[in-house]
Amino acid sequence: MITNEPDIAAAPAPATLSPAAAAKVAELIAAEGDESLALRLGVRPGGCSGFQYEMYFDGQIDDGDVVNETGGVRLVLDAQSAEMLTGATVDYKEQGLQGSGFAINNPNQQRGCGCGQSFC
Repeated sequence: MITNEPDIAAAPAPATLSPAAAAKVAELIAAEGDESLALRLGVRPGGCSGFQYEMYFDGQIDDGDVVNETGGVRLVLDAQSAEMLTGATVDYKEQGLQGSGFAINNPNQQRGCGCGQSFC
């Protein structure tokens, strides 16, 4: 059957959490003691390459926000950031003495800088 409707199932998600990232975020939210919190991921102008990522816990979800849930953890993006993060994955890596942390794998990123926090 041929239709003029867009194939919604084929559209990539704006951003997702890996299972490791979802587990770590759930742990951090539990430590905060407020299960209503979500992880907000955004893109803002700045940094040495033009844009930088920001992540923080947020208890407010606005009407225009995009919400994606993984393992019971909500990842929230504003509409503008969602466009720049289509297909991105937030991961969490345990790296022993080298330190642990979140990493964003963004297929839309053309180049980044040495700090790992800014991109274009």
